[in-house]
Amino acid sequence: MTLAVAVVAGALIGLSLGALGGGGSILAVPVLVYALGQGPAQATTGSLVVVAVTSLVGAVAAHRAGNVLLARGAAFGLVAIGGAIAGARASAAVAEPVLLGAFAALMLVVGTLLPVRQWRGRRTDPADRPVRRPGLDDPIITFSPTFACQCPRALKVLVTATAVGLLTGFLGVGGGFLVVPALLVALSLPMEYAAGTSLVVITITSTVALLARAGSGVAPDWGSVVALTVAAALAAVVGARIADRADTRRLTAAFTGLVLAVAAYTAVQALPALV
Repeated sequence: MTLAVAVVAGALIGLSLGALGGGGSILAVPVLVYALGQGPAQATTGSLVVVAVTSLVGAVAAHRAGNVLLARGAAFGLVAIGGAIAGARASAAVAEPVLLGAFAALMLVVGTLLPVRQWRGRRTDPADRPVRRPGLDDPIITFSPTFACQCPRALKVLVTATAVGLLTGFLGVGGGFLVVPALLVALSLPMEYAAGTSLVVITITSTVALLARAGSGVAPDWGSVVALTVAAALAAVVGARIADRADTRRLTAAFTGLVLAVAAYTAVQALPALV
């Protein structure tokens, strides 16, 4: 039964990460805690394994489909590293009920923002406007032949990337619901590339956060984590293909309902320990 739960949950996580560029990892911690019996500290660490591997597989699939701007994703991810390390260290100093309470609040925020993000970032019908790969000749900061800085955009990238890193390190989530809008606004990527490129960012931040947690003495149940990870990674490939070929609005609506339901359940379980 435990294996079946891990496989089903992993499929949902992978589909969302592959198709929407984020959101699925928000389910990993509740699944590990309530369905697979791990403690919150164990779950947030195990979630990073699921997120890192699944995002990597999804990023490779999206790159093969031509939907990833690797250089921009890597640059954003490197900026987020500081936040990921700080978040991972802060997580070790927080009581487990506080972690679950913060996670429930985050899920409510994600459930609210996902439909908004999908509405704002809907794809333009190819018949109305051809999709063109954006050029890489509009850097935010240049040093040659002279120094030039688009400082407002640079500040947006710094603030958003740091926030993503903090969330990833602290709660074990990928932060794709923040990464995709940041790539759309700060780096001017079209939606067709933002979802795939966000997987590069999530891979970097979750890997760094996991390394920062190494040696903390908190080890998840690796059997459950591996089963969840394998199912999520395989589903991420399918999700990347869905993103390339289909309208993902229905998937977003269904996933939003699931996130809000799990958020309510997590809040009910966490609140008694906080009061």
